[in-house]
Amino acid sequence: QGQLVESGGGLVQAGGSLRLSCAASGGTFSGYTMGWFRQAPGKEREFVAAVTATGDTTRYADSVKGRFTISRDNAKNTVYLQMNSLKPEDTAVYYCAASVWTISSSRSYYKVWGQGTQVTVSS
Repeated sequence: QGQLVESGGGLVQAGGSLRLSCAASGGTFSGYTMGWFRQAPGKEREFVAAVTATGDTTRYADSVKGRFTISRDNAKNTVYLQMNSLKPEDTAVYYCAASVWTISSSRSYYKVWGQGTQVTVSS
């Protein structure tokens, strides 16, 4: 089984954009549902977005709907999270995760996790 490596985090002003990437190494996740979660200091890790293996179905948390877009390129073994109109409350460590199950917002279905990438949105 491979590993997931996130990148693309950083510091951005409110209203700005970032694109996170999650690359699989040492294996392929093309047949997996892929999700993004985030964890702010002192808070539980929460669901952000997910996409099915074929990319034809997506799901978003209400807090990011209309601002974030999840996509995947199975040929590159990479999943993306385009984040627009960022708000200070989006500040968190963002994690990529893989699930063998159908699309879900529940952490328990995701068994492979990346190390996370920090996103900080200043006001």
